[in-house]
Amino acid sequence: MSAGPGFPPLTLLYAPGDRPEVVGKALRSGADVVLVDLEDAVAPDRKDYARAATAERLSEHPPVPVHVRVNALDSPWADADLAALPALPGLSGLRLPKVTSPSDVVQVARRAARGAGGAVPLYALLETALGVERAYTIASAHPALRGIALGEADLRADLGVREDAGLDWSRARVVVAARAAALPPPAQSIYPDTRDLEGLAASCAHGRTLGFLGRAAIHPRQLPVIERAYAPTTEEISWAEEVLKAAAREPGALALPDGRFVDTAVVREAHTTLSLARRRR
Repeated sequence: MSAGPGFPPLTLLYAPGDRPEVVGKALRSGADVVLVDLEDAVAPDRKDYARAATAERLSEHPPVPVHVRVNALDSPWADADLAALPALPGLSGLRLPKVTSPSDVVQVARRAARGAGGAVPLYALLETALGVERAYTIASAHPALRGIALGEADLRADLGVREDAGLDWSRARVVVAARAAALPPPAQSIYPDTRDLEGLAASCAHGRTLGFLGRAAIHPRQLPVIERAYAPTTEEISWAEEVLKAAAREPGALALPDGRFVDTAVVREAHTTLSLARRRR
């Protein structure tokens, strides 16, 4: 399902760049965006092949948007990634791993320029304590930056966090930083157990309460769970419709018959709920 106007994608599916057949399946999976990975999913001796295979794939426009997670800027492969990818017609965005400063974003934006069209859309992944601490300055570093998100596996290791709840402060920090920088709500990081769909659903529900919207996946079976978790419920849709009907009858602050208060912020939330609901139709 394609993303609606004004909203980030709900489902993003990773596929390793050195497995063209897996990338092809990902493009047919129904994910809103396919994330071709040149970084963690690719062994060092396969980096050049992964880049070449990805460049060949993106020499034409794919059926859904494709973002590429390049190698970290301080790695031996980043220069070749940034030289080969930005001009490709099928590239919709670059995912930048292990971003720790605004200068990382600015550096890539300058190198990823497409002439008068500006830079390729960029997305920063914050995977260290330093990256999270600088979340807002990174989020507001350059107009080409279209989103930020956490890389929770690396962040967990950096912080020494053993319980999942130990990442909630960092999650909230990134949600707030994105909003403060006028960026879309972040998508959640991957859920690593591809067979634990109940755990994935519960984790998505928790992410939704924190302000995330959508999630990255590492297996197609996770996509419907993420889609359902972030789609408005029947009760939420009914509430939104009731709010908008009441607001149309009586502009300004008012109370619904059951005592619930409605003001401009509540009306805006109702519009958002119905817009998300229309994505599934």
